[in-house]
Amino acid sequence: MASKKILEAKTKIVNEIAKNIKESESVILFSYQGLTVAELSELRRSLRNANGEVKIYKNTLVKRALDELSIKMEDEFLEGPNAIVFGKELLEPIKAISKFAKDHDNAKIRIGIISGDIASLDAINEYANIPSREGLLTQLAGGMIQYVRDLSIALNLYSEKLEK
Repeated sequence: MASKKILEAKTKIVNEIAKNIKESESVILFSYQGLTVAELSELRRSLRNANGEVKIYKNTLVKRALDELSIKMEDEFLEGPNAIVFGKELLEPIKAISKFAKDHDNAKIRIGIISGDIASLDAINEYANIPSREGLLTQLAGGMIQYVRDLSIALNLYSEKLEK
């Protein structure tokens, strides 16, 4: 039987995983087998800029934390070496890990938890393809400027008509 000290340490880790999942808008589970230390460091840097972090836990402890949170994830996703990306924001960490996975064949996104719900690989890819906040604001401004331009042309034509 495991000693009391070991059980307390494992319980502490399970609580840490559960707390990180609760506090994160996006949680991405990916396999990292075959990545070098330098590549993982590169991922950690890009996630730090995106307000996220990557952690590696034993699958059994992750399973216990998910059970504690009543999140049902199929056991096939908790097999083999996995790392978890915890993102305080919704989109930026997803974009960072997706870009990293595209650049590195050994990193494969498996599944995610977005706002407390299980998200498939397709859903994660959809989130990754959403433009950044600045890009969306640019698109909004571009769409709005068209109406302002059309209004100014119409007013100019109307004023020219009144002058005749």
